[in-house]
Amino acid sequence: MPTAVRSHAKINLGLGIGAPRPDGFHGLVTLYQTLELHDWVTVSARRMPETRISLTSNERRVPADARNTAWKMVELALGKLGISAAVEIHIEKQLPVQGGLGAGSANAVAALVGLEKELRISPSHLWRDEAAADMGHPGPLASWGSERLRLAAQVGSDVPLFLIGGAVLGLDRGQMVFPMPDLLHGSEPVWCVVATPSVGVSTPQAFRDWDALCARNGLTAKASADKLNELSRVYAASLTGVDSWDGSSGVSSVGGDLAGPQVSALVRTGIANDFESVVFPQHPLLSEIKRVLAAPGTPEEALYASLSGSGSALFGLYRGRGDAEAACGRLRDMGVQGLVTRTLQRQDYWRQMLGA
Repeated sequence: MPTAVRSHAKINLGLGIGAPRPDGFHGLVTLYQTLELHDWVTVSARRMPETRISLTSNERRVPADARNTAWKMVELALGKLGISAAVEIHIEKQLPVQGGLGAGSANAVAALVGLEKELRISPSHLWRDEAAADMGHPGPLASWGSERLRLAAQVGSDVPLFLIGGAVLGLDRGQMVFPMPDLLHGSEPVWCVVATPSVGVSTPQAFRDWDALCARNGLTAKASADKLNELSRVYAASLTGVDSWDGSSGVSSVGGDLAGPQVSALVRTGIANDFESVVFPQHPLLSEIKRVLAAPGTPEEALYASLSGSGSALFGLYRGRGDAEAACGRLRDMGVQGLVTRTLQRQDYWRQMLGA
């Protein structure tokens, strides 16, 4: 029987970007957070003398060939494991395509999880084992568990986060990932509204605009590195009580007693998305949507609102469901679709992925 896997969305709680690097990439620091919103990825696989992969979707804009992240992930995994198989993948899209919610990257990890279940491969699904190699922690580490992170980084910079789930600090290109304590408001997951406007944002163009801004402001490679290292330290401190943080190695010194991180602690850091400085001037509607989500000075004021990734999705975090539904109503009044959801803690992320 085929294996159905939930493929959860993510938002970028904050995103700091550096000046362009000689390798063509940009250094960044981001806080990823998985959400209950999801696609469904169904995988059927059986061992065969040679590998054959096919992919279908209910969404015509989803590539049905080797350009698809799920296809790439399955192909890489089979090659690394030395297994030949006939694999059928179906992606039932519920998340917007290219909306800044990591849907394609999540599909890749969901396809891998489905493949493993179909072929009875037994990796460690414990985030603490999988992240141990990159965090420099001793302890048991399944070789395939660590290899999965490396394969994920080959598929895309934000694919590895979906092998951890919950709140995740992303460094370098975003592919160097460190699990953070779950983001909570009090002791509960945080209510969230995701706005999905019809406006399209080109990520390559957003980076080109960012590069031009860096050139105008004289942001050098060294200044970028200093900025991002400080940002990683501040983000980690807000969530974990870290007194010192080495952003290159993930080594930290933890102090203080935190029963659980609060959104307000994160907001006090001045968390922001650098893409807003170049995307909003090109797409003023997105700036207006953020204002509507934030609702400053009202009883339903958001705890925090931001663009996710390069957009076009935006989100707001709220004290309760009522405030979230009120935000959805405001979006409807301006003709924009809004989805009410909650942040997804790491334990629940893995429990729900293969749940009914």
